[in-house]
Amino acid sequence: MRLHRLDLTAFGPFGGSQSVDFDELSAAGLFLLHGPTGAGKTSVLDAVCYALYGSVPGARQSAQGLTLRSDHAAPGTRTEVTLELTVAGRRLEVTRQPPWERPKKRGRPGTTVEKAQSGLREYDAAAGVWKDLSRSHQEIGEEITQLLGMSREQFCQVVLLPQGDFARFLRADAEARGRLLGRLFDTQRFAEVEKRLAERRRAAEARVREGDTALLADAHRMQQAAGDAMELPELAPGEPGLAEAVLTAAAVARSSAREQLTIAECGRLAAESAQAAAERALADVRELDRLQRRFAEARERARLLQERAGAHREAQARMERARKAEAVAPALELREAADAEHRAATAAEASARALLPEGFADAGAGGLAGAARRAAEELGGLESARRGELRLAGLLAERTDLDRQERADEDVLAETESWLAGWDATRAALRERVESAQEATTRAEQLAVQREPAQRRLTAARLRDRLDRDSDDAQRQALTAGERALAARTHWLDLKEQRLNGIAAELAATLRDGEPCAVCGGTEHPAPARKVAGHVDREAEERALAAYQRAEQHRADAERDLGHVRENLAAARAEAGDAATDRLAAEAEELESAYGLARREASALHPAREELRRAEQEHERRTAAQREAAVRAASRVGHRERLERERAALEEELAAARGSARSVSARAEQLERQAARLTDAADAARAAEESAARLKAADGRLDEAAFRAGFDTPRAAADALLDDAAHRELQHRLDAWQSEEAAVRAVLAEPDTVAAAQELAADLTAAEQEAGRAAERLRRAASAQDEAARRCAELDRLSARAADAVRRLAPLREEYDRVARMAGLTAGTSADNERKMRLEAYVLAARLEQVAAAATVRLQRMSSGRYTLVHSDDRAGRGRSGLGLHVVDAWTGRERDTATLSGGETFFASLALALGLADVVTDEAGGVRLDTLFIDEGFGSLDDQTLDEVLDVLDSLRERDRSVGIVSHVADLRRRIHAQLEIVKSRSGSVVRQRGQ
Repeated sequence: MRLHRLDLTAFGPFGGSQSVDFDELSAAGLFLLHGPTGAGKTSVLDAVCYALYGSVPGARQSAQGLTLRSDHAAPGTRTEVTLELTVAGRRLEVTRQPPWERPKKRGRPGTTVEKAQSGLREYDAAAGVWKDLSRSHQEIGEEITQLLGMSREQFCQVVLLPQGDFARFLRADAEARGRLLGRLFDTQRFAEVEKRLAERRRAAEARVREGDTALLADAHRMQQAAGDAMELPELAPGEPGLAEAVLTAAAVARSSAREQLTIAECGRLAAESAQAAAERALADVRELDRLQRRFAEARERARLLQERAGAHREAQARMERARKAEAVAPALELREAADAEHRAATAAEASARALLPEGFADAGAGGLAGAARRAAEELGGLESARRGELRLAGLLAERTDLDRQERADEDVLAETESWLAGWDATRAALRERVESAQEATTRAEQLAVQREPAQRRLTAARLRDRLDRDSDDAQRQALTAGERALAARTHWLDLKEQRLNGIAAELAATLRDGEPCAVCGGTEHPAPARKVAGHVDREAEERALAAYQRAEQHRADAERDLGHVRENLAAARAEAGDAATDRLAAEAEELESAYGLARREASALHPAREELRRAEQEHERRTAAQREAAVRAASRVGHRERLERERAALEEELAAARGSARSVSARAEQLERQAARLTDAADAARAAEESAARLKAADGRLDEAAFRAGFDTPRAAADALLDDAAHRELQHRLDAWQSEEAAVRAVLAEPDTVAAAQELAADLTAAEQEAGRAAERLRRAASAQDEAARRCAELDRLSARAADAVRRLAPLREEYDRVARMAGLTAGTSADNERKMRLEAYVLAARLEQVAAAATVRLQRMSSGRYTLVHSDDRAGRGRSGLGLHVVDAWTGRERDTATLSGGETFFASLALALGLADVVTDEAGGVRLDTLFIDEGFGSLDDQTLDEVLDVLDSLRERDRSVGIVSHVADLRRRIHAQLEIVKSRSGSVVRQRGQ
C-alpha cells in the first residue's frame, strides 16, 4: 500500500482546504511531520484512517464530544477528506464526508443536518480516466478491508505505529499483551474453540449428572419398593462407581423379594382350603334356615286367607251386578250427552239474546236472521263515506304541518335578523384581533433574530471572566514548570559532564586480563583508572535524564494549557467585547422576556383567523336561510286556501252519513256489532230447539234398557255400574285371593319343607361368623402374596430400567471424560498442561515469538548489538504462562524483563517491536506490501548516537522502496531529515507547509 495524495477540507484543526503530496515526501524515503503542540500532526494520520475506514483511531474515536468538523470552518463549507492510494496494484481514490450541520437554504432561519457521504473511484490507466465504483459506506468499507487485509485496529497498529502503545506493550503483563495480539492476529477462532470445548464439557457433564440423578431416583424407588431393606450407595451424581453400586444393590433387593413371594404363596394356599370348608358349612345352614322360614310363612298366610273369606264372597256378588249394568251403560251415556248439549244450547241462547236491543227479546230464529241481513246491507252503503273521512283527516294534518313550518320560519327570521344586526361590529372586532396577532408575530421574528447574538455575547462574557482567572493560574504554572525543567536540565548536563570525565574508570571496570581493551585494543592493562568518590554512573545519569524529560514534558503541557487558555480568552473577548457581564445578562433577560410576550401574543393569530373565517361562513349561511324562509312563506298561502276549500266540501258530505254517531267510522262499527249479535242469536235459538228434541228421545231409550237388564229404575242401573279403575281393582282382589290360596296349598305339600320343619332351628349367625373369619384370613394371605408379587415386579422393572440407563450412560460418560480432558488442556487448567497455557495464548505465544525474532533484527542494530528480544514461556507467579517478553543484554549476558529498560532504550526497543510486529502482521494478513509507514513521537528520549542508529534503521526501510514518516516535534530531527511536512497553527486554523528533499 502506497499513499499518493491527501486532501483535507474543514477537518479537525484545518479550517480551509489543505493538500499533502505523499509522492513528493516519499521520494526521500524518510520524511518528518512536525509542528507545535496542538497544531494537528496527529489529525493528518486521523484523516488517513478516516478516509480508509470511516472512523479515526480508537482512543480518539471514543473521546467524549469529539467532532471531525473544524471549528474554524466557514458555515457553508462541508467537511471532506480525499485520499489517493495504490493497493494491490490498483490506484484508488476514497472520499469521505461526515454528517454536518449547515445553514438552511430556504424557509425560516436555522440549520439542518446533512447525512454522511462516501465515494470510491479507480483509475483506469488504459483509458486515462477515473471510474466510479461505489457510493455505499458498507461496500467501500468491505472493499478497502479486503484489499488491505487488515481491520482498522490492525491498520492503526501496523501502519500508524503508536510508540506509546508499544512502550506499554513492553511493560505490560501477559493479559494485556494477549488482548493486543488477539486484536492484531485475529485469534478469536481459537478462543471460540476453548469456549466451544468448555460448553461441550458443561453440556456433557450436565447430561451425565442428569443420567446419574435419574439413576439415583430409580434407586430410591427400588428402596421404597423393597420396604427400606435396600442400602443405597453414598455417592453423588457424577461420581465414578455410582452405576455399579446401584446395580449391585438392586440385585440383592430382587433376591430378597423373591423369597418373600414364595412364603406368601404357601400361606395363601392354606387359607384357601380353610375358607372353602367354612363356605360349605355355611351353605348347609342357610338352606335349612330357608326351608324352616318358608314353612312358617306358609302357615301364617293360610290363617290370613281364612280370615278374609267373607269379604271375598261379597266382592264376587258385586262383580256379578256390575256385569248386568254394563248392558244399560250405552243408553245412560246417550242420555247424559243429550242433557249436556241441551243445557249448553239454552245457556248460549240466553247469552246471545241478552246482547240484543229490547225490541228483539221475543223474536224467533227467523226474525233474528232477517234483522241481521238488513244491518249488513246498511253497513255496505257507508264504504264511500269512510274513505272521505280518511281524506278529511289527511287535510287536517297538512294544515297542522303548514302552521308548524310557519312558526319555525318566523323563529328563524327573528333570530337571523337579530344576529345580522350585530354583524358589522363582530367582523370589525375579529379583524382587529387578527391584525394585532400579526403585529405580534412580526415583533417576535425581529426579537428572535436578536436573541441568538445576545446569548452568544453573554456566554462569551462569562467564559471571558472565567478565563481571565484561569490565565493567571496557567501562566504561574507555566513559569514554575519552566524553572523546574531548566533546573532538571542543568542537573542532568552536570551529571553527564561528570560521567564523561570519569568514563575511563567506568570502562576500566570491564577490563579483564588477556582481553583486548575497548579503547586501545591492548591486552595488558598496567594502570587502569579507578573510580573516585562521587563518581557518576550510567544509572544516575539516566535517572537525571528521566527527571529532566518528565519536567520538560510537564513544562510543554503547562505551556500548551496556557496557549489554549489564551486562545480561548482572545476568542471570548472578540465575541463579548468589553461590555460587563451583568449588563449583558440584563439585556439578554429583557430581550428574552419581550420575545416570550411576543410569542404568546402571536400564538393567537391562528385562532383569530379561524374564528373570523367561521363567522363569515355563519353570515353567509344565515343570509341564505333568510331568503329560503321568505320563499316558503309565500308558497304556503296558496296551499292553505286549497286545503280549506276541500275540507268544507268533505264536511258537508259526511254530516248525513254519520247520523247520530260521532263519525262515519263509529257508525260503521255500530252496524258491524249489531249484525254480528243478531246472527249469533239466530244460530243459538235454532241450536236450543234441536237439542231439546234429542234429549226427549234419549230418555225413552234409557227406560227401556233398564227394564230389560232387570233394574227397577235407570238410577239403580247407574249405581251398579263400575268404572274401569274400580272394575280392575275388584278383579285384581279376586285373582290375588285365588293365587294366594293355591300357593299356600303348594308350599304346605312340599316334602323338603315339611321335613325341615321337624328339625331343630338353624344357627345361622355362628356359621356366618366362622365363614367371615376364614374369608378374612384368605384376604390377608392374598394381600400379602399380591404385595410380594408387586414388589418383585416393581423391582424387576426398575432394575431393568436402571440397567438400560447404565448402558445409555456409558458412552455419555466416556464422551464427558474425553471432552473434559480436552477442555482442561485448552483452558490451561489440566494437570497435563504444565505451563497452564490456554490454546489462544499458545497461538499468540507462537506469534509473539515471530514478532520478537523480527524485532531483534532491528533492535540489535539500534543498540549496536547489545540487546536481543526473546519470547518466554515462564509462568508469572501463580498466573498462566506463554506471553512473557524478555530482553537479553549482551554486555552482561543476562536475560531480564523489558520493564527494566531505560526511557531511551524503551523507545528504540518498542520501535523495533512495532516494526517487527508490522512485518509479522503484514505476512499474516496475506503479504500486503506496506510502502508507507508513520511513526508517532518518542524520538525526544534518544541521545545523538542512538538517534543516528535509529534513523539508520529507519532509512534502511527504503531498501524495498518503502517510505517512513516520523511524527515528532524534536528540533534536532528537522536538521537531520530534509523532506518535511510542517503543520502551522493560527487563530483561523492550521495550514500545511510541505518541503521536498
